[in-house]
Amino acid sequence: MSDVVTGDAVVLGLQPARLPSRALAVLIDLVVVWAVYLLVTLGLAVATASLDEAAVTAVSIASFLLILVGAPIAVETLSHGRSLGKLACGLRVVRDDGGPIRFRHALVRGAMGVVEILMTFGVVACVASLVSERGRRLGDVFAGTLVVRERIPAARALAVPPPPPWLVGRFAGLDLSAMPESLWLEIRQYLTRARELDPAVGRRLAERLADELVARTGTPPPPGVPADAYLAGVVAERQTREARRAFGSAGVAGVPGPVGGAGAVVSGAVGTSGIPAPGFGPPVAASPAVAPVVVSPVADAQEPTAPATGFAPPA
Repeated sequence: MSDVVTGDAVVLGLQPARLPSRALAVLIDLVVVWAVYLLVTLGLAVATASLDEAAVTAVSIASFLLILVGAPIAVETLSHGRSLGKLACGLRVVRDDGGPIRFRHALVRGAMGVVEILMTFGVVACVASLVSERGRRLGDVFAGTLVVRERIPAARALAVPPPPPWLVGRFAGLDLSAMPESLWLEIRQYLTRARELDPAVGRRLAERLADELVARTGTPPPPGVPADAYLAGVVAERQTREARRAFGSAGVAGVPGPVGGAGAVVSGAVGTSGIPAPGFGPPVAASPAVAPVVVSPVADAQEPTAPATGFAPPA
């Protein structure tokens, strides 16, 4: 079972779903859709009893198209590829490059599904899924989509490498509210697989992701910071904020409260404290003779480090 590979030669940690799980998800969706269709048909039969035969036929065709064809398309579009059956089976529809689907993808899949699933009782879809290397039916081929497993064993999940120590806490003031989950997923997958990529390909991909990150946040990276280090620092900042929201400032070991921010400079050996400069500037120590202590957002112990100069890594 092969991973999903993007056009930039990045191997995403997404496993294509196979026929058994997909068939179960389709079966759940069909049971729900047909139950709704039958209830609506019974209600329309009572409501249109006084109409002529042509009007009843038009209403029947409209209800068939809206419920059996339009409803699945609308659900996949609004849920970004997760219908009720796929949600129950831990599946999701994504683009070939691992991104979320849009209306046009759901429209093509839904239109082809009428022929593959409804008109042939799923025979065409089963044969296409068995023949395809990644278990795709014809609707997935024409739409450029893929059904993947969202639930994978915990042992397969790769940890995101930590940022360089001289970048810890430098992005505490960054606005991450406009960042979509799809971009976070792409950045995370790049960071976990960066060592497996060709250096030139990895550098181009890191620069592209950094440009997208800058476009979403509106804040350029500090001068001299490589694109991969910038991505790692921003991801570490997001993880720190999520840990604070989940456990509170007192529940995360070594992470100060909201005032100090992630990786803030705390008091040194003689009671003086460093004060983080606004934005991305380096911390300004109150006493130049005392080296401040930097608190790592993921470590329990405090390790003294020499104050960084600008954004270049310490020599």
